[in-house]
Amino acid sequence: MQITRNGSQPSNKGPADWFTGNVRIDQPFQGTDAARISGAIVTFEPGARTAWHTHPLGQTLIVTAGCGWAQQDGGPVQEIRPGDVVWFAPSERHWHGGTSTTSVTHIAIQERLDGKAVDWLEHVTDDQYRG
Repeated sequence: MQITRNGSQPSNKGPADWFTGNVRIDQPFQGTDAARISGAIVTFEPGARTAWHTHPLGQTLIVTAGCGWAQQDGGPVQEIRPGDVVWFAPSERHWHGGTSTTSVTHIAIQERLDGKAVDWLEHVTDDQYRG
């Protein structure tokens, strides 16, 4: 058994190559190669969002606070709230983040395939973000 104590790891700023706006990332668990799982607690300030991206084995988001938006490529922008669980299928192109006026926090869980958990693509434009 391993316990990672709350506050024992520093928060990181979401890199500008992968995010628009102010994003805080806490990574309390990164599985071993055998486990393949990784996860983060991600907080998006209003207007902040991911770039378009995919996950080779899919991604689960568990919304814990605030109100945000998520979109799969070709679908409508959808509101996500605390308690919602969002599943993106393997290789499904998508983005997620805060709304234009509210922040959102979620737990993101994904698995690595051949050492890779995400493929980052281009930034979401302001027009795409506003739906």
